[in-house]
Amino acid sequence: MENQSMQHTFSDDERAAVYRTIFNRRDVRGQFLPDPVPDEVLSRVLMAAHHAPSVGFMQPWNFLLVRSPEIKQRVRDVFAKAHGEAALMFPEGKREIYSQLKLEGIVESPIGLCITCDRERTGPVVVGRTHMKTMDLYSSVCAVQNLWLAARAEGLGVGWVSIFNQPELQDVLGIPRDIVPIAYLCIGYVSHFHDQPELEKAGWLPRLPIEDLVYFDQWGAADLAQKEPLTVTLREMQANIQERRVFPK
Repeated sequence: MENQSMQHTFSDDERAAVYRTIFNRRDVRGQFLPDPVPDEVLSRVLMAAHHAPSVGFMQPWNFLLVRSPEIKQRVRDVFAKAHGEAALMFPEGKREIYSQLKLEGIVESPIGLCITCDRERTGPVVVGRTHMKTMDLYSSVCAVQNLWLAARAEGLGVGWVSIFNQPELQDVLGIPRDIVPIAYLCIGYVSHFHDQPELEKAGWLPRLPIEDLVYFDQWGAADLAQKEPLTVTLREMQANIQERRVFPK
């Protein structure tokens, strides 16, 4: 008889596909192709986003599609202004690296998508948001992640652009002031996906060792009896990911 704790587990191939999607997701900026995204593909990734978890099942998101070249250019202009302001915020050494990074594909990508959060969608009192008022914002972020993973599985690149002055982006897209823009995403087929995140490859920041980020029962507590065997397993998994072997045979 099948172990009851394992009866809801996906098959090895299904699990491998999920993890492959997660570990191969990238923030795409400069590899977009002009090929259109078929509506049936776009429908699937939007439906994946719409099935994200949300606090109190309030589903606070909307999906604003941008296909107009004129609107894309106006969004790009809003980015360019904020990008110039952002460069001055970094110390001199970092500023040089920052100025060389390509951080968006707004005009090049076939589709722009702004995912928003309506914080009043189901009224002022929401199950699960009674004490942590930002949970609705996090719910819309879950929709972003669902869409991103579904898009990667479909062979689509996605780039999250966040360097905007929020009111200016709202004005360009006609978004009311009480609706929060969570993510402006550039979406389309790409020439290639990088094997590492671009900021990691550029030397901006390294990936942190996960074993340094795991605590037990209390913040900062490292129970060696629990940590050491878990650390070994985590390091093996990281090596498998780097060798592109999520489930080695």
